[in-house]
Amino acid sequence: MSRLLAFIASGILMMAGVTLGNARDTKSGPESKNTPVKVDTAESRKKDPNRYSRLSDSDFEKVARQLNVEIAAIKAVVLIEAGAEMQGFWAPGVPVINFDRSMYNRYAASATDKKGAKGEKVPSGLKGYALSEWTQLINARKNNAQGANMGTFWGMFQIGGFNYKLCGCKSVDEFVRLMSYSEFEQLELFAAFLLNTGYVKDLQSRNWAAFARKYNGPNYARRGYHTKMANAYAKFKSESKGGKSKTTLPDGKVAGKELKVK
Repeated sequence: MSRLLAFIASGILMMAGVTLGNARDTKSGPESKNTPVKVDTAESRKKDPNRYSRLSDSDFEKVARQLNVEIAAIKAVVLIEAGAEMQGFWAPGVPVINFDRSMYNRYAASATDKKGAKGEKVPSGLKGYALSEWTQLINARKNNAQGANMGTFWGMFQIGGFNYKLCGCKSVDEFVRLMSYSEFEQLELFAAFLLNTGYVKDLQSRNWAAFARKYNGPNYARRGYHTKMANAYAKFKSESKGGKSKTTLPDGKVAGKELKVK
């Protein structure tokens, strides 16, 4: 399906440092056939103040082995979907989101539970684009919480809430709860999504055109997602050989996070 992005100006997206990847409506097969998401149960992470703002080398390595893909390939997707900061949260427990009015209207109408959430408040401390997106989401939740969550794109991989089953979740509420827990859990949701859609094969073979077409929609080429991911992968791969510790972008800039690349 085509991506429904008419309501967001491209200039705002560039300023926000995020794209709306995975914004097409992927149909889920029988729920019993879906690989369940692996839930982060590490006690050490519950007390880790960095769980909202940093993925470790071991995090990437663990999921890369699970998917049988290169770490550099996963990081390439993170960079293009999450932007230069490579972040999944705007504040502790407040994931990066993009609220899509068109998708909300669609899923609000088809939601099995159309109740509104009472007492919802916009997270404190947000500014600019983050404040705008969360304000829209909270206002929509007051009218139809399930539809609002399904009509929003979540985390560093910008996965639509309507894809919660393909992420191995039993409900959209579980999907949102895990998206809000840690960046590592966002990575695990992404892994389940790739396995359940079969997109993992394109990431394994580094077929960036095929991956971007499925993940970003039919306009991927015009937006250059495949070349951006290929360039990011090449850079991360080069860094892994050179032992560099900073995440250097294809244009020579250094990302906001310093992540060692294996």
